Amino acid sequence: MERIVTDETLDGLAEDDPAAMRSRRDLQRIHRVMGTRSILVKALRGLSASRPQGVPLRVLELGAGDGSLMLGVAQALKGEWPAVELTLLDRQRLVTRETLARYASLGWVARSEVVDVFDWAASPSTAANGLLQPGKSGHCDVIVTNLFLHHFEGPALAQLLAAIASRTGRFFACEPHRARLALAGSHLIGAIGANAVTREDAVLSVRAGFRDQEISTLWPPLEAGWTLQEYSAGLFSHCFRAEKNETFKGKGTKQ
Repeated sequence: MERIVTDETLDGLAEDDPAAMRSRRDLQRIHRVMGTRSILVKALRGLSASRPQGVPLRVLELGAGDGSLMLGVAQALKGEWPAVELTLLDRQRLVTRETLARYASLGWVARSEVVDVFDWAASPSTAANGLLQPGKSGHCDVIVTNLFLHHFEGPALAQLLAAIASRTGRFFACEPHRARLALAGSHLIGAIGANAVTREDAVLSVRAGFRDQEISTLWPPLEAGWTLQEYSAGLFSHCFRAEKNETFKGKGTKQ
């Protein structure tokens, strides 16, 4: 199928719109059906880096929504990862104080940043305004996205990937898999009680999803030293992983 990017209804609704609030709850159920948390946990276990004692792992999630998915990841990784400083970045203010407190109970220091991702991409990585200050190097240890990259077409997506590559040595994305089976599944999510917004957006998400090496081809041709992996996960997800070789645990090649 040809990749077609169309504006999704949820993105145009206000934060407190009842249909939007219901759709975000639908997404939590969809993640359970898709096994998204398990996919992220497995990938992030391989991306974590050893840190000097007392130095937290700095993690950034782009398009974090209400922060609930990454909270599930934090719960699964409890006791495995070192101390974590997490930035949840989204253009809407969806992360509640209660969610931040639940991160704190797991030993993660989480904060929410409300900003458009392209404003983030255009800003200095060590911005004095506090937008994102991941350390003197200007880099996060890990950047992650989920069901986010598919919102952008080629040029905008390439711009975003370039910003990500300049700010981290480890990146993981979990996106819709653009295939006929996934498309058929997207037409059936009404069976789990999804509302009209979610039913419509699910179909659009699959049509805007990825397959083969489509994200890899847009990864910036920077200096040599990146290992890229792109693969399907389960029936409905498409994953992309990028890691600088100096942070890689073993020798790898671009796939």
